[in-house]
Amino acid sequence: MSEPEQGAATAAPLGVWLVRPEGEDLAACLHERLGGQVYRPWLQADVAQKAQFAAAYRRHTQWVMVAASGIAVRFLDGLPQDKHSDPAVVVLDEAGRFAVSLLAGHEGGANALAYRVAAVVGAVPVVTTATEALKSLVVGIGCRKGVPAERIEAAVRLALGDYAISDVREVATVDLKANEPGLLDFCARHNLPLRVFARETLAARPWVSQPSAWVKQNVGLDGVCEPCALVASPRGRLLVPKTSLDGVAVAVVQDQWMEI
Repeated sequence: MSEPEQGAATAAPLGVWLVRPEGEDLAACLHERLGGQVYRPWLQADVAQKAQFAAAYRRHTQWVMVAASGIAVRFLDGLPQDKHSDPAVVVLDEAGRFAVSLLAGHEGGANALAYRVAAVVGAVPVVTTATEALKSLVVGIGCRKGVPAERIEAAVRLALGDYAISDVREVATVDLKANEPGLLDFCARHNLPLRVFARETLAARPWVSQPSAWVKQNVGLDGVCEPCALVASPRGRLLVPKTSLDGVAVAVVQDQWMEI
């Protein structure tokens, strides 16, 4: 382990469990951005990893396991007790492709953690809880620096029209706006996960109905809100093209999974 064993009262909220040294680079990214305690169980070779994990399981309220999902399921066998008290568990594959909310999605915060992990390493967040699965709308947002949450909410409500914010599954934006206070505040107020895309990803998929000279000059893209929403929901259709209000641009995409 990276640090001496410690009791739950003094442990960091997040534990990062590596199955193999190949996960070290991902662990370094996670630790830098999210903090937490990194576990390297191969350093204690005389004790099985599953036993080590069981001993540490209740030490943290959240876990990121850098492993295959099958390994995570086997390690968790017999440990979960109640969704209101179980630690959140997110599984991240060693290639950093998918951040899967595996346990305690709502109550433990694994769904939100999956989005945070995904934003750090550029992974796809995978959330399978029923509440999110039934929401079909993804909202792409681009905004000027310093725009408050109230103006973002007004622009979103304008774009949604007869739809409600509660119909939205996730919000998507460009990496340049990942820490925009007003956007983070808006998402927190409505318990909406924020999906963040690298500018390079959006530039490779230039789906823009209304190119913006200002966005091109300041962000290096023809647009933000439409590509963000469409990349986040690749089988969706553009329900509401770019709609602008007071420095906030919003596009709405509707998932079309039922029509496939």
